[in-house]
Amino acid sequence: MKLLKYFPTALVISSLFFFASSALADHHMAKAIKVNSAKLSILTNAKGMTLYTFDKDQKSKSNCSGGCAKKWPPFLATNTSKGKGKFTVINRADGTKQWAYKSQPLYFWFKDKKQGDVTGDGVKGVWHVARP
Repeated sequence: MKLLKYFPTALVISSLFFFASSALADHHMAKAIKVNSAKLSILTNAKGMTLYTFDKDQKSKSNCSGGCAKKWPPFLATNTSKGKGKFTVINRADGTKQWAYKSQPLYFWFKDKKQGDVTGDGVKGVWHVARP
């Protein structure tokens, strides 16, 4: 009777092992899974904080200021920052500079408190985790 009590758990574990082994045998499948992993395909700053994009922005132009920028602080650049590759520096309406990726201004979300937080993804359907 005790063996029957653990049988469903053992069956689930062995089934998961079988499917995981099968998926890992095809390294293309494993790469696809890794590429789609949120932790491996989001942009962060040097401290590991998640960066976001805003659907209402225009190419190289931020449309988030005032109260919006309090909740979505821009990823500010210095006056001497230089873009490199797909990263550029744009001018904000208030005279500050902001980092952009593929011409999309980058922001933080005030509710993200630690590395790996992505609580701003999907807010109001217009805020999204920035992806490479």
